[in-house]
Amino acid sequence: MSAYINTGFDKFKESLNARIYVDKSELIDILNNNIKTPQKYICISRPRRFGKSVTANMLCAYYSKNTDSSFIFDNLNVSKSDSYRKHLNQYNIIFLNMTDEFNRAEQNVTSMIKRITAFVVAEIKEAYPEIKLSDELDLSLSLQSVYSQTRIGFVIVIDEWDCIMREKQSDSEGLKTYLEWLKLLMKDKDYVALAYMTGILPIKKYGSHSALNMFKEYSMTDAGKYAPYIGFTEDEVLTLCEKYKLDSNSMKKWYDGYSFENSPHLYNPNSVVCAIDENKFKSYWTQTETFESLRRYIDLNMAGLRDEIVKLIAGNEIVVNTSRFHNDMTTFESKDDVLTLLIHLGYLAINPSSNIRLASSKQVVARIPNEEIKDEFRNITEENRNYPGIYSLISQSLDLLDKIYEMDSKAVAEAFDLAHQDHTSILKYNDENSLSCIISLALNLASVDLYNVYRELPAGKGFADMVFLPKQGVDKPALLVELKYDKSAQTAIDQIKQKNYGRIFRDYEGDVLVVGINYDKDTKEHKCKIEKYHE
Repeated sequence: MSAYINTGFDKFKESLNARIYVDKSELIDILNNNIKTPQKYICISRPRRFGKSVTANMLCAYYSKNTDSSFIFDNLNVSKSDSYRKHLNQYNIIFLNMTDEFNRAEQNVTSMIKRITAFVVAEIKEAYPEIKLSDELDLSLSLQSVYSQTRIGFVIVIDEWDCIMREKQSDSEGLKTYLEWLKLLMKDKDYVALAYMTGILPIKKYGSHSALNMFKEYSMTDAGKYAPYIGFTEDEVLTLCEKYKLDSNSMKKWYDGYSFENSPHLYNPNSVVCAIDENKFKSYWTQTETFESLRRYIDLNMAGLRDEIVKLIAGNEIVVNTSRFHNDMTTFESKDDVLTLLIHLGYLAINPSSNIRLASSKQVVARIPNEEIKDEFRNITEENRNYPGIYSLISQSLDLLDKIYEMDSKAVAEAFDLAHQDHTSILKYNDENSLSCIISLALNLASVDLYNVYRELPAGKGFADMVFLPKQGVDKPALLVELKYDKSAQTAIDQIKQKNYGRIFRDYEGDVLVVGINYDKDTKEHKCKIEKYHE
C-alpha cells in the first residue's frame, strides 16, 4: 500500500484486531452527507488519547479507491446506512499525519511542504502513469490534473493537523506559511470531495478571521452533531463494563464528565480501555506528555486565573468566555484564554446543563470533569509556589473531619474560622461564592480518599449544597452540608428538614450526619450545628 495515496485498510484493521474496540463507524454516514457539497470541509478537534488517529485510519479504509474494504465495514454499524455502498472505496484518499511529516522535515515548515509535495506527486505518478501533470512542484495543480482527466474526487484526511502550532508556537512566519499552504491545497478546489482534519486545537485565527474559514469546526467547546464520536458514550461504557465485569459506577466517577447538549455523558476512551486492560481505576493521563503542560498553563501570570483554579479544585463550576481564544498555545490575553485552552486539552469540560445563568452565548460553564483529572490538578498544585496555602489546609481539614464525626459543633466552627482567616489571600474574604469555595475546598482535601463529593445535588424539594457519600469499603458516616450567610446554623438544619433533603439517603444503610454552617459577615465568624439524620 502507498504511504499517502489510497492507503487502504491495514492500519484500521489493527484497531479492529484489538481486544477492545468500540464501533464508531456511523460517523461515516454523517460525513457522507457532506461529500461534494459546500459543507465538505470539516475539522474536529479533541484532546490527546481521544481516538483521533483511529478515526482517521477508519476514513482512509472506507474511502480508499483501488481496494475492497467491504469485508470490514459490512460488519460495522455504518453498513446499515443508505449512503454506505454509494461511497465505499470510491475516492482517491490523500492521508497526511502532520506530526510525522513535520519531524521528518526536522521541524522546518518549508522543507516539510516540499517533502510532502514530492512524495505525494511521486505516488500520483505511480498510480496514474498515463496522466501528464501540469506542475509537479505544485501539489494543488497536480491533484487538479488527476481530477480533470479522471473525474475521481479526492478525500483529504489530515491527522494531527495542528502539530505545527504546538511544536513551533513562536514561529509566526512558519505557521502562516503552513496555513496558507493548506488553504491553497483545499479551498475552492473542485477536486476535493471531502476534507477532514483532526487535531487538538481549533483552527488558528489571525485577528478576528480564520486562515481556513471554509472549514466548519467542531471542538470541545461545541461538538455539535459529532459529540457522540468525541469519546465513548455512557451506553458504550456500560456494555464494556458488563462484558469485562468492571464496576460501572467507578468507571463513571473516574472517566465520565465530558458533556454536550445531545451527549450528556462522554468518557475518556483511552482511559476506559486502560482501566479494562489493567483492571484498575486510576489516572492514566500521567503517562502522557499532557501532565507537564497543565503545570505550565496554570502557572501563567494572568489576573484572576489562580482564583478560578482554586474554585475548580474545590469542586465548583466557573464561567469562561471562549470567544477570544486565538487557537494557539502562546497567545494569552486573559485568564479566559488559558481556561479555554484547558478545555481543548481535556483538563476542563463544559457543562451545558449547569444551573449557572450565562450573560452571553460566548460563555460556557466549565468544571473539572472527573476523578482522573482531579488527580492531575492535585498532583500539580500540591507543592506549587503559585498556589500557596491550599495544601496546608489538608492537616487542618483532617482534624475538621474528626470533629464532625464527634459532632463537636464548636470545634468545627472554629476550624472553619481558622481556614477562612488563614486563606483570605486565596479569594475575597466576604464573597459568598468564595466562602463556599474555602469550606468545600477544606472538606474536599480531607475527604478525597474517603468520599465521593457532590455539589448542588437534587434532593427532596431543592438542591443540597454538599453531599459526601463514603466510597466503597469506607466505614464513615455520610455527610450533608448546608451553608447559610447572615442567618443561623439552625436555619440551615431546618432547611434540610423542611425540603426533605434526606430523601437522597433513602437507599443508604449507614449513618448520616447533617451539618449546618452559618457565616456572619459582620463578625466574620462561623456557627455550626451537627445532628444525626433520622427519617
